[in-house]
Amino acid sequence: MKILALDTATENCSAALLIDGKVFVREVEIDRGHAERILPMVDDLLSEASLSLADLDAIAFGRGPGSFTGVRLAATVTQGLAFGVGLGVVPISDLQAVAQRVLGGGVTTDPSSARVLVCNDARMSEVYWACFELGDDGLAKLEGKEHVGKPSEVTLPPSWTTTVIAAGRGFVAYAEALRAAVPSAVMVMATATTPTGSAFSPIQLLPRATEIALLAVPAVASGQLLPPEAATPIYLRDNVAHVAHPAKPSR
Repeated sequence: MKILALDTATENCSAALLIDGKVFVREVEIDRGHAERILPMVDDLLSEASLSLADLDAIAFGRGPGSFTGVRLAATVTQGLAFGVGLGVVPISDLQAVAQRVLGGGVTTDPSSARVLVCNDARMSEVYWACFELGDDGLAKLEGKEHVGKPSEVTLPPSWTTTVIAAGRGFVAYAEALRAAVPSAVMVMATATTPTGSAFSPIQLLPRATEIALLAVPAVASGQLLPPEAATPIYLRDNVAHVAHPAKPSR
């Protein structure tokens, strides 16, 4: 299985190439300039693997929520690349990608917890947020819906009375408000460690293409691909998916 994934929804501009379980990655955290970076990253990955776009099985992308410009860019580039060689596409939630980094990324947090509340900074004194649980397949599964709103409006499912991991930079931007909104006895925001012993803080996480590729595997394996024109961004703020115009393929 060969999946190209890309994400430009946040400061983290990233591309990943998943080939039979092995992931090749290019990423950089920048405030702007994603449009100039993403296609060279894709070219680098394909060159490293000695592949062309036509050799791929699908293209996955971070469909949002996130920066309006960034989410639109990922959708547009995906459309252009997919149209060029007739590939199907897989849209993946950027909130789910953050949850997957925590639940399926080989990170040691609280072994008794398989639940994550993701809050990404949505600017305008708001957060994009959603709750996720670890599924039997090792992938983060959405519990309820994705939301955008004031930090004070964030809630946990009534059944979530045990440990929940806090993830996403919304917990950095609006720490006090979020601590007041959710039960402090339930939330875990402390720094954890990776299996190699390095420091790791879930609240500093941004989505990245690596997890987007992994989350796309079930859809690709089952043939549940969308046509290129269905590569549309999800903003949440206006609750509308906007159709992006195809970009010129890079290859």
